[in-house]
Amino acid sequence: MSSQSLPTRRVVLSSAGIAAVTVCLAGCSSAATSGGTTGGSGATTVKTSDIPVGGGKIVGQYVVTQPKEGTFEAFGYLCTHQSLPVQQVTDAAIVCGRHGSTYSLADGSVLTGPATKALTKATATVSGDTITIS
Repeated sequence: MSSQSLPTRRVVLSSAGIAAVTVCLAGCSSAATSGGTTGGSGATTVKTSDIPVGGGKIVGQYVVTQPKEGTFEAFGYLCTHQSLPVQQVTDAAIVCGRHGSTYSLADGSVLTGPATKALTKATATVSGDTITIS
């Protein structure tokens, strides 16, 4: 009769932990890249019609907002509290759900902490019905 060694509890738990982290990172990655396209120059584009008035959308590594009709703003998508991606844009704020920080749609400034610094400003250039973010 041959004896096979079974994995230790530590190996099983470590493997489960690594699998969970991998799934979470994959989910965050796909959520953060919804909506836009990245061109060969490294710029990200999105249609103006995809950005709601009084709201916004996470596009690639940016948050694009339209705080008032026809005015588009863009910010880096990393929360300034711990440099993790924000999760959503509501009709009131850009929200990092991890620790509750919220940011202004108009200028990326902190509305509620623990973050103390505004989101990094990016450039949103409108040409016809396309916004290019860089």
